Amino acid sequence: MSRLFLLAAPTMAAILGLAGLPEAALAQDAAAAAAPAAPTLNNGDTAWMLVSTALVLMMTIPGLALFYGGMVRKMNVLATVMQSFAITCLISVLWYVIGYSLAFTGEGAYIGGLDRLFLNGLDFTKAFTLGESTSAGVPTTIPEPVFMMFQMTFAIITPALITGAFADRMKFSSLLVFTALWSVVVYAPIAHWVWYPTGFLFGLGVLDFAGGTVVHINAGVAGLVAALVIGKRKGYPNENFMPHNLVLSLIGASLLWVGWFGFNAGSALTAGPRAGMAMAATHIATAGAALGWMFAEWAAKGKPSVLGIISGAVAGLVAVTPAAGFVDPTGAIVIGIVAGVICFWSATSLKRALGYDDSLDAFGVHGVGGLVGALLTGVFAKMSVSNSEGAFASVLKDTPNATLGLLEGNASAVWIQIQGIAWTIGWCAIATFVLLKVIDVVMGLRVDEDVERDGLDLSLHGETIH
Repeated sequence: MSRLFLLAAPTMAAILGLAGLPEAALAQDAAAAAAPAAPTLNNGDTAWMLVSTALVLMMTIPGLALFYGGMVRKMNVLATVMQSFAITCLISVLWYVIGYSLAFTGEGAYIGGLDRLFLNGLDFTKAFTLGESTSAGVPTTIPEPVFMMFQMTFAIITPALITGAFADRMKFSSLLVFTALWSVVVYAPIAHWVWYPTGFLFGLGVLDFAGGTVVHINAGVAGLVAALVIGKRKGYPNENFMPHNLVLSLIGASLLWVGWFGFNAGSALTAGPRAGMAMAATHIATAGAALGWMFAEWAAKGKPSVLGIISGAVAGLVAVTPAAGFVDPTGAIVIGIVAGVICFWSATSLKRALGYDDSLDAFGVHGVGGLVGALLTGVFAKMSVSNSEGAFASVLKDTPNATLGLLEGNASAVWIQIQGIAWTIGWCAIATFVLLKVIDVVMGLRVDEDVERDGLDLSLHGETIH
């Protein structure tokens, strides 16, 4: 995650160099990064990361399960919550087998290696350096198993978010196959690109503190492609597809909000100033987005809805994710309000105009919200926030006026963010489309018409909620 940028200032050479940073300063930092001090375990940081890991896991089960489960029709509630729970189990095993290794080892720019296949060689007794075998290794103050588990929870929630786009109509067996393949072919490489020291987007200087590109744009684009490939729900948009229990969804959204503090503040990897600022930015942006969506809906439709305000809150959480460790509270609230209004438009007017059936607005909230947040991170990123733990001390010593975001004078930051967005969308869209088409040919993607009509709970799982 972009906390890695903050721990190793030389990796930001692309941005800072375009901002006019002298080559001598970059060379000094590169030399310092080539021979970092041996990392030391910090019990406080480790404890915070253990808590953050539990908070992020809570975001999927029960948070996302309830959020999505309350928004579908009564006959599909169990099938929906089952998807979140099953994905949690499946990705946990795949992350242990190969996912972590592909994302966070090796020396390649596009994909990791097999150094941690079946978590081989994982040392739990000392602080670890991410990318230790490379010249750009990033020291941390936590044991590698803690980092591995924290990253696992991100790998879990990303494909779980996708399921909202095709709720009510995908085979459970096909979902499991798609999730397994997608996590290896799409998620792991993009995580490597953005968050690993040798990843090419990391080297480019793309700012993504906690998953704007890796998690939200990735999941949103995959969801849109899946919705288009699988097709619309029977009867959409003419039949009534209103949520069956918004109380469940509100509880789920609330759990997501609380869990997101682990998602964003935990991405600092330390229990320090950056975690505190990330938590503040997250909360303020979320509140602003919820109000932004609520007032936009109130003005457009005459009434503010429960579904609207909780959807707005999630949009704010999504949008502030890439920015949380780079912006101050003022930047955060602007990002939140803008995301709330734009995501309201994308989940209503845009979806209606283009005619796609994104059942629970996985693309409208996560894809669009992630895109808004990633772009605005390049606008509002501040050196004072990013250097709150001394990550850029050596750079600022030689170049006191070095800047980070557009508002500080570094116009190149927005262009770099656009490149990160474009690469993520391109690979995710192409790979997701190919995977879905292959699965459709081999085993089919969609349930039979009578199963969809009668409900997935009884047909796929032999159960009902009452």
